[in-house]
Amino acid sequence: MKIHFVCSSKPKSGNAYQVMVRRYGQYPAYEADCIVVLSGDGMILRTFHESYQHNLPVYGMNCGDLGFLTNKYNENNLIERIQSAVSLKFHPLRAWIEDENGEKFSTIAVNEVYLLRETHQSAKLQVKVDGIIRLKELVCDGLITSSAIGSTAYNYSAGGPIIPSEASLLALTPISSFRPRCWRGALLPETTCVELEVRDSTRRPVCAVADYVEFRKAVNVKIVQDKSLTFSLLLDPDSTLKKKILEEQFAT
Repeated sequence: MKIHFVCSSKPKSGNAYQVMVRRYGQYPAYEADCIVVLSGDGMILRTFHESYQHNLPVYGMNCGDLGFLTNKYNENNLIERIQSAVSLKFHPLRAWIEDENGEKFSTIAVNEVYLLRETHQSAKLQVKVDGIIRLKELVCDGLITSSAIGSTAYNYSAGGPIIPSEASLLALTPISSFRPRCWRGALLPETTCVELEVRDSTRRPVCAVADYVEFRKAVNVKIVQDKSLTFSLLLDPDSTLKKKILEEQFAT
């Protein structure tokens, strides 16, 4: 098996990279059968963003902090572990973003796309779902559109629901909503198109973020699931995302 190893700038990750490359070799991504990430969740997301054109499965080994999307680090039996891993296949989110200068951008997101106020002023957002205005004006610090995979991350911290990995749903979760006070978010079919318009953007600038990629002074954001792309995350049989998400719902 030809492996392309990836690491972060942290010493623990770099040391693991040296050990694994010496033992298993290093192949360029365009020749590899699999990408192995020696870091944490952030590097998993970055790897999908930067390497999806190679259409390779990604197997993570935790050399970071939480490592929710990774497996335990062990330098032994790596090939056997990859071959016996369970593949979680999923479609990323696709966001189209327009800023105040009329520039348009397109990017993917594995976990979530969120809007966040840039100043002390609350954001004012209009929310459309499949072309229908559902919230004429949401006054808030921000709004998260999360995939099932990302539902245990920022979405959950903001009070959103944890979504089982096999559920075909997206979570729409407000961040510190002020008006309407009673609105706590929504669960939507993964086929939904979410469109967000920033109101009064000059006085109330908003940043759009797709996983870790930022776009300042966004005025319009459209989010859909990109079915033209299929990603594969490899997890050990005793550490599948289904199992982790179930355990997370009963964490104390």
